[in-house]
Amino acid sequence: MKTQYTSSSGSKKDIQQLMRVALGQEFADLAVVNSRLLNVYTGELLEGLAVCTKGSWIAYVGKDTEKKIGPQTEIIDAAGKMLIPGLIDGHTHLAWLGSVEAFLEPILAGGTAALVTESLEVYAVAGLAGVNDFLDALCDQPIKVFSTAPFMASISRRAHGIDSGDLKELLSRRDIVGLGESYWQTVLQKPDQALPTLETALHSGKPLEGHTAGARGNKLAAYLAAGISSCHEPITADEVLERLRLGIHVMIREGSIRRDLEAIAAVKDAGVDTRRLILVTDGLSPQDLTEKGGMEFVVRKAIEHGFDPIVAVQMATLNVAEHFRLDAVIGGIAPGRSADMLVLPDLQTFRAEIVISNGKVIARQGRLLVEPRRHRYLPASLTSVLLPDDVTPTDFQIVAEGATRVNVRVIEMVTDLVTKEIVLDLLVTDGRINAEPGRDIVKVAAIDRTHVPGKRFVGLIKGFGLKAGALACSAAWDTSDIIVAGADDGDMAIAVNRIRKLQGGVVVVADGTIEAELPLPVFGLMSEESLDRVAAKLAEIKASVNRLGCPFPDPLLTLVTLTGAAIPYLRICEEGLVNLKNGTTVGLFAN
Repeated sequence: MKTQYTSSSGSKKDIQQLMRVALGQEFADLAVVNSRLLNVYTGELLEGLAVCTKGSWIAYVGKDTEKKIGPQTEIIDAAGKMLIPGLIDGHTHLAWLGSVEAFLEPILAGGTAALVTESLEVYAVAGLAGVNDFLDALCDQPIKVFSTAPFMASISRRAHGIDSGDLKELLSRRDIVGLGESYWQTVLQKPDQALPTLETALHSGKPLEGHTAGARGNKLAAYLAAGISSCHEPITADEVLERLRLGIHVMIREGSIRRDLEAIAAVKDAGVDTRRLILVTDGLSPQDLTEKGGMEFVVRKAIEHGFDPIVAVQMATLNVAEHFRLDAVIGGIAPGRSADMLVLPDLQTFRAEIVISNGKVIARQGRLLVEPRRHRYLPASLTSVLLPDDVTPTDFQIVAEGATRVNVRVIEMVTDLVTKEIVLDLLVTDGRINAEPGRDIVKVAAIDRTHVPGKRFVGLIKGFGLKAGALACSAAWDTSDIIVAGADDGDMAIAVNRIRKLQGGVVVVADGTIEAELPLPVFGLMSEESLDRVAAKLAEIKASVNRLGCPFPDPLLTLVTLTGAAIPYLRICEEGLVNLKNGTTVGLFAN
């Protein structure tokens, strides 16, 4: 009788067959010979080793290949080159701009063999059915794609929190390996709502991903006491050390949202154990994917910033796998593990010449030999912008009848991501408060597109830089909102209505004309075009918004984070302005 096991990746493992290969009683399907193997378990470089595989799994690691290699065995002679485990991105966001298959294409050839993505963006707009559809898109790909269940911290009450039944169903899936990032402010401000979600995940035996940006001392300790096991938010070596000493896995981020490796690299000189350090991207833009690649770029940067090459590889393989309790399947080259390996010329060059995933060669010399599977989404996933009617310019009017001047709460940009609240004394004209581009004050509106379609709040923002026109996007962070900023009510309406027609997208409008756009029809979050095409359209959008006066390096990122529940500190959603310091929602007019 055969003994078979199924891994978290879904592929079956015939244990007795692997045993027969190891004993020389059956031939391997693939053998990598004459390698210099990096053993991530011991930190050793072992010369002249062979790795024999059967199906998707490693059967043998050692020097005795007698009776293991037969006439049908595919032989790869490493000729003394490095052999390392496939790389793992332990924290990323796939539901953002590009399609799943477009995202995977550039990272496959570089050696990323597994990744863990958040799913919160999809749940906010499409619920459990949408997340299941998204997870189906991640299955049966050339590499392993895992996910976390969404915690759902949101400044919008309708997008806040996950239904307990939905959570339990997701946590029962093998490809869900944890609970996604929970913002510490939300957990401490609303423990009665947050703790049951955390406890449900803990009881399922899956780790809790953290988000501790700005937390320190007593507040950090209180948050970690809830069972949090990781954080990708430290931006200094001191913050990393504080968190390591409190027992969590620290994810060093080097991606498109933030690049923290250089600042954090000093932690390598502190003399502490690095086995709880993990390298992640926290999401990669289409531009960075096409220009830099995936985790191979991050590991290379870690080595350039002084991390020992063996340590750097551990931070992108075994350390990640151990954190997610997947080290019996991935993260190292050993019998019984998934056959995910890279052949490199050396650790300093760190460019994969051969990439093996699930026992198959998927890339050679940077050229893909397999293509990611394209998923056909459900009709509901392609129709997530549910606005009942087009909006009109009058929908963006701010009414203040019976006054000539009024004190108004305004979002002020401190940096391209951080905001604060200021109160301005503004002129009322014909019962209306208008944008004042000359004073760098424009309108910003959040419009619910899913839960209560059309519900909106219109506010004001200072420091966004627009002198004319409008920028709108359906992929606003942590909510189901369309977010739009503009110097002209008419242009704002045109931008939102174009998104409604496209069923999701990014749109730039000036003087009544659409200047640039990127359709995002999948959940209103993702394109179906090639990565090169998406990157080109995003470059057009950036150039167009910069021409309209916005000075920021990534105006789209600045816009969509205005609804986020983590970056300080005054945010906007369809319900109003939200002060993240105390979690309160307030109106536009100040006393």
